[in-house]
Amino acid sequence: MKSRDYYLNLEYGVATRNLSEEEGGGVLAYYTDLPFIAGDGENMEEAINDAKSAFGCYLDVALEKGDVVKEPSHLMKTKRINITIPIYALEQIDKYAKSHNINRSTFLVESALKQVSI
Repeated sequence: MKSRDYYLNLEYGVATRNLSEEEGGGVLAYYTDLPFIAGDGENMEEAINDAKSAFGCYLDVALEKGDVVKEPSHLMKTKRINITIPIYALEQIDKYAKSHNINRSTFLVESALKQVSI
């Protein structure tokens, strides 16, 4: 499982907007990939710091419960590659992937990441 520090060091996008007087005034800040995590303050810096504090609290609970924490969407982009694999190995990969209800690409990515210790 990835640690609290791992997630805190990722570059999540944070958006801000000024709150109207009817909304209480000040500034609202929220994580663009996790819009349920927000904070507010008298100015942008306070609002962002409040949102970061809320994110830390969310991480504490999510990691304790074993929930999946969404990573920033810009890290999840994919790229098609062409690789060569012996047929016998491909058959074993496909058999394993099917029995674990994942696709070949997911299996290859997860296996490779285990090898490079991410």
